[in-house]
Amino acid sequence: MQTIALILFIATYVLMIALSEKRPYVALISAVLYVALGIMPVKNIFGAIDWNVLMMLAGTMGTVFLFIESKMPNRLADLLLKKTPNVMWVAVAMSLFAGIVSAFVDNVATVLMIAPVGLAICKKLNMSPVVMLICISVSSNLQGAATLVGDTTAIMMGGYADMNFLEFIWMDGRPGIFWAVQLGALATIPVIMFLFRKNREPVAVDQMTPVEDMFPSWLLIATVLLLIVASFIPNTPAMINGIICMALFIIGLVRACFKYRGQGLAKAALKEIDYKTLLLLGSLFVVIGSLTEAGVIDQIAQLFVKIGGDNLFVMYSLIVWGSVLMSAFIDNIPYVATMLPVVTGIAAMMGCSPYVLYFGLLTGSTLGGNLTPIGASANIATIGILQKEGYKVKTSDFLKIGVPFTLTAVIMGYLFIWFVWGVA
Repeated sequence: MQTIALILFIATYVLMIALSEKRPYVALISAVLYVALGIMPVKNIFGAIDWNVLMMLAGTMGTVFLFIESKMPNRLADLLLKKTPNVMWVAVAMSLFAGIVSAFVDNVATVLMIAPVGLAICKKLNMSPVVMLICISVSSNLQGAATLVGDTTAIMMGGYADMNFLEFIWMDGRPGIFWAVQLGALATIPVIMFLFRKNREPVAVDQMTPVEDMFPSWLLIATVLLLIVASFIPNTPAMINGIICMALFIIGLVRACFKYRGQGLAKAALKEIDYKTLLLLGSLFVVIGSLTEAGVIDQIAQLFVKIGGDNLFVMYSLIVWGSVLMSAFIDNIPYVATMLPVVTGIAAMMGCSPYVLYFGLLTGSTLGGNLTPIGASANIATIGILQKEGYKVKTSDFLKIGVPFTLTAVIMGYLFIWFVWGVA
């Protein structure tokens, strides 16, 4: 059964890479085949799916849509622009702002919120928006690993490792992965400044964007605060984070029905939820669960141990840089879903805490997507925005920004995590 399970898994990956627009359906068919072949028992299907993760994603997607529609993101960007003296610092500020938003909001949604502002600035100054928008994109990807709700991969790792919101910031008396990401973000500022070293034109805001509705902003703040509060409460339900995210979205949805009756905002919010991503994740949970049932995960873990030996630093380095390379070319969601149980198995075999390996996996897989234009969904969305505006983005144009940005951020996070979590 192990051989069949592995062959089916490899075929699934190949097809997901070749048929990028059909990934959810490829994963679903694969999951059905695992069940039909008897590799995944029918009685174990429900337990293999991480419902907490799916509920967190669905709820957050809906709330973020309401937040975008309120115009608050544009208002915040206007306030930020008032504090910047020239285009170079606008690029730095916009990138950092995108990163801050992305620590709490999906990366693609962040790009959709911030990119229009970058476009407007560049049009006003008669300059190409390509470099600025790519900086916004890679910055949003970077911060996705900072918090429990920053990115799908972070949500997946948090759920798998049973980590709460605050443990991303501080855990077991030590700084968490949040600080590794912030260190990486600070280290990329000189990179952005170098890219815009010749752009010192002054910039001003003609008028502030009016906020149409404050309620979605409070919903988003409440989501983050309740996730923090729930992390302090002992013996909470396993799906507490998902319940919080879904409950607040439903509150926003009901309010939208009454406030904007006949305008279809609530219906649009429901449509905005990325059901294909939810289908992809749900199916992948079954696929990975099937590999575990067949013993393939244990075999992969043993292969890593064989390559890395009993040296934790070598193993950590292998996971970080291997993840960077893999995520540069394939979707990091199925990759992380596959590697989480592998990393757990490796840690068990080596007799060490898995957290240094978890953090290394999340750092490499999240930041690795910035190496190429197809490595992350936010990059693909950004290039799509630029193409609609009539700008062509060559792979070489992206690499000139993505490679130094990624290497700088990964190296800083890689060293920080090792010295905080690896040598202790």
